[in-house]
Amino acid sequence: MKQIIRIDMKKSEEKPEDIQAHHSHEGHVKESERVTLPIEGMHCASCVARVEKALNTTAGVHKASVNFATESASVQYDPSQASRERLVQAVKDAGYNVPEQKQIHGSHEHQHDHMHHDEKEVILKRRLIGAAGLTAGIFFLMYSSLLGLSLGISMSASLILQALLATPVQFWAGWPFYKNAWAAAKNKTTDMFTLIAIGTSVAYLFSLYTLLSGRSEVYFDTSSAIITLILLGRLLEARAKGRASSAIKRLLGLQAKTARLIRNGLEVEIPIEEVHAGDVLWVKPGEKIPVDGVVVEGHSSIDESMISGESIPVEKHEGAEVIGASINQTGSFKMKATRVGEESTLAQIIHMVEEAQANKPPIAKLVDLIASYFVPAVIGVALITGIVWAILGLPLNGLLSAVAVLIVACPCALGLATPVSILVGTGKGAEQGIFIRRGEALEIARKLNTIVLDKTGTITRGEPQVTDIIRLNGMDEAKLLALAASAERGSEHPLAEAIVHEASKRGLKLSDPKQFSAQPGRGISALISENGQPHQLILGNEKLMLEKKIELQEALSHINRLSDDGKTPMLIAVDGKLAGIIAVADQPKESSHQAIQALQKMNFDVIMLTGDHERTANAIAKQVGVKHVLAGVLPGQKASEVSKLQAAGKIVAMVGDGINDAPALSQADVGIAIGTGTDVAIEAADITLMSGDLRGVVTAIALSRATIRNVKQNLFWAFIYNLVLIPVAALGLLNPIIAAAAMGLSSVSVITNALRLKRFGVSSSS
Repeated sequence: MKQIIRIDMKKSEEKPEDIQAHHSHEGHVKESERVTLPIEGMHCASCVARVEKALNTTAGVHKASVNFATESASVQYDPSQASRERLVQAVKDAGYNVPEQKQIHGSHEHQHDHMHHDEKEVILKRRLIGAAGLTAGIFFLMYSSLLGLSLGISMSASLILQALLATPVQFWAGWPFYKNAWAAAKNKTTDMFTLIAIGTSVAYLFSLYTLLSGRSEVYFDTSSAIITLILLGRLLEARAKGRASSAIKRLLGLQAKTARLIRNGLEVEIPIEEVHAGDVLWVKPGEKIPVDGVVVEGHSSIDESMISGESIPVEKHEGAEVIGASINQTGSFKMKATRVGEESTLAQIIHMVEEAQANKPPIAKLVDLIASYFVPAVIGVALITGIVWAILGLPLNGLLSAVAVLIVACPCALGLATPVSILVGTGKGAEQGIFIRRGEALEIARKLNTIVLDKTGTITRGEPQVTDIIRLNGMDEAKLLALAASAERGSEHPLAEAIVHEASKRGLKLSDPKQFSAQPGRGISALISENGQPHQLILGNEKLMLEKKIELQEALSHINRLSDDGKTPMLIAVDGKLAGIIAVADQPKESSHQAIQALQKMNFDVIMLTGDHERTANAIAKQVGVKHVLAGVLPGQKASEVSKLQAAGKIVAMVGDGINDAPALSQADVGIAIGTGTDVAIEAADITLMSGDLRGVVTAIALSRATIRNVKQNLFWAFIYNLVLIPVAALGLLNPIIAAAAMGLSSVSVITNALRLKRFGVSSSS
């Protein structure tokens, strides 16, 4: 596989027209930078909205997207107006924290972030165990008489002990809830912790008031149990989110830890962090290739499935590029390091996965908007509930019902519904060499009805090969090929390279051409010596042969047949006499026909777009099963052809790999770049396929559809949960303790549903 992935992290991911629109008031597009900030303290969709608002209103920020599932913010900003320090301060001003990051070679800060996540889980577990033990004591004191146990203490003493046990639960185990609720209050907003803090505080303080008043209606069990169950839900949620975010962890685990450096003729094992571009490294069978580089001695077969998703090993010889973290299989070889650290392919892939997981589809933005109004509305419902019950003469029922409303309505599940599905879906795509770089592409992919495929390098291999050698007038085949290759050996034309490559493959001896002359658009002529005997050779098309007065009658039937098959016939005359024909063609990839059939079965209108003349284009289309062809399209016209389809009501995905495909990729509703193509095409695309296999398009579209379907399932259950249980709680039919358990389970259920995407397969996704 050709390794040319270059992702410029200082470039915007917005399409050119989006950028222009976004900055039109400035008169030009400014260079922007992108940074990913880990955010501590977010616990629901309201938190996400608050952090996004704080970042997006910071001077110089073009676009900020906050992801609840990954607990991070991706910010694109103008470095002349903003800085990382200013962004961090904006987050802190909003009531959240950005932990210090430790830079780790080739892995951004992900490894540190995951370790930090583990530490938070330990602290959460410690609070949960403490709260559970104290709550168990409260329940024992309350219900010991029902168990037939006599503790030998008075009712008032039992109530005082309950208060003593409940206090550390409320203010130690529940401290994070108060801390975050206060941070929200300082910013004149609310979040899920506002609901939890109010709900549990009402139950606890009312119980304390009744205790001091000499009455026995206490609800220490309710406030403590709610805090304990919410902590349990958060722990289960944290562990499930850890499973959901396993893609980056797995990618980090791929990197080699050490490298064998060749220094002064000796082999020295060094940490991967100490490898520099230009170092010569030794790789043995079974070892991971330490960094990106070029083979300088030896050969082997390499397992590159971690990049391309293809399990078949790739043969590597001198001059071939190798990719860091891929696995050497059979041979040993020396390589020169070319890209290390943040420049390596693995680091770029991790960055792409991170960007994919930070992106939001439009449906997520709608959820964030709803969440920003949700918590205040719930507080209003809880107040009305308490007032109505009090009017009915049942203030205690009103108290418990209001607490139940506040607790059961915590929008955790709503906040997790979209990002956790995106997290798992994009991670699954990364495993298969598919990188979905824009959240919008996920939603648009399910609406697509037209797929436009570039021909060269997308449907075909992009490397012309000799397909036929036809001898005429008694010419020997090997001699014919050797003469043609000798004449073409100095040319860089793709057709010439194909002839030279074929001769080299057969081990033919070539000569240096003399009196070489090129006729643009027609062919070449040269003097070639064979065994000391000079031959005047002419190689080209029919026009050149007619100009040189070469008789073509014997070749006409062959020319027509080869042209009908989509091949380019090159006529060869030796010493004024037609000697044969060499046909060259850019052959379709083996997977192209299968991929196109699959797309047509998914009811897509598949169109081939090419600059080739109609005869050649139709021949290739026939081989791969494409029914609609746009031929003779110049590079600058590709985007306008896509635009015409859109104007006709088509929702278009463009698939391409070349520089001339970049405008069309940007113009299309969804741009899909073949990862073995050019950097410009990859940058312009919404989705990148790391392998050149066109079947990846089928998988990418199916995965996009499956991910959005999963998001909708999550949102449905999250909304239904709140719509059903809030009125149930308001009517006094839901105990606050049960409400707390239900709230925790709702978040876990959303994550569990998202984890089903890990079992994604094309056959099950249509």
